Amino acid sequence: MAEKTTLIIGSTGKTGRRVEARLRERGLPVRAGSRSATPPFDWADPATWEPALRGAGAAYVTYYPDLAAPGASDAIRALAALAVDSGVRRLVLLSGRGEPEAAAAERVIQESGAEWTIVRASWFFQNFDEGHLLEPVLGGTIALPAGDVAEPFVDAEDIADVAAAALTGDGHAGQVYEVTGPRLLTFAEAAAEISRAAGREVRYVPVSADGYASMLMEYGVPEMEAEVLAGMFAEILDGRNAHLADGVRRALGREPRDFAGYVSAVAATGVWKG
Repeated sequence: MAEKTTLIIGSTGKTGRRVEARLRERGLPVRAGSRSATPPFDWADPATWEPALRGAGAAYVTYYPDLAAPGASDAIRALAALAVDSGVRRLVLLSGRGEPEAAAAERVIQESGAEWTIVRASWFFQNFDEGHLLEPVLGGTIALPAGDVAEPFVDAEDIADVAAAALTGDGHAGQVYEVTGPRLLTFAEAAAEISRAAGREVRYVPVSADGYASMLMEYGVPEMEAEVLAGMFAEILDGRNAHLADGVRRALGREPRDFAGYVSAVAATGVWKG
C-alpha cells in the first residue's frame, strides 16, 4: 500500500522547511502547508484546512504567530478535530517550553484521538541568523526583555530531526520531548560567542517588555503580534527554562548540537558581516 502523505503546517518556517526536506530526502510523500502552497494552508482561513489535510496520514503542526497568541488553542482544537475526521492518524505538535498557553494546546492534541507527539522547545539558535534577531545582530545590539537569565538554546536542526522521527518512526507516540541544547547561555554570553566568530562587536542590552514591543513595531511587526511576543518573552525569560532537558537524547539516541558549532558554521557563510 502506498505511503500516506505527511502535511507540514508551517513549511516555510525554521523547523517546518527542515522537516519537509528530511522527509523528501527519504523519498516520502510530503505536502507543504503554507499560504503560498498548492493547496494553500492559512491559519487565519479555516476554509483552507480541509483541502490541505485531504489524504494525509500524519501532520506536523506549528502555529502562527505563536501558541501564546489569543485563540491559539481553539484553532488547534478545530484543526485537530478536522484532521482526525479527515483520516490523519499521527499529529506532531511543536510546542513552547514554559508557556501556559502552549500547555493548553498540548492537551488538545493529546485528547484528539490521534497518535500524538509533543516537541517542546524554546529559543532556537537560528533566531540569530534566520529570524527576528538577525537585524539586531547586524546592527551590533541585541535588545531583549531577558535580564541575565540563562537559556538552553536549541538547534532547529535537532528539532527537525526529532519531529521527522516522530512523524515517520515507531516508539514516539505518546511522548513529550522537551528539547534543549547541551548547555545554558545568557544572551550576553551568546552575543559574545557571536562576536568572536563574526569578528565584530555584538552586545546584549536588557530592555523592558514595553520597550521591546515598541522596537518590534519599528521593525514592522503588527502591534498585536508585537505585544504578544514581548509579553511572552518577558514571561518565559524569567528563569523558568533555565535548565537542560533530555528530549533530543531520548528521541534520537544522541546528544544535541552545541551553540559553538552553529556559530562557527553561520559565521563562515558571511551572513553576519552585513
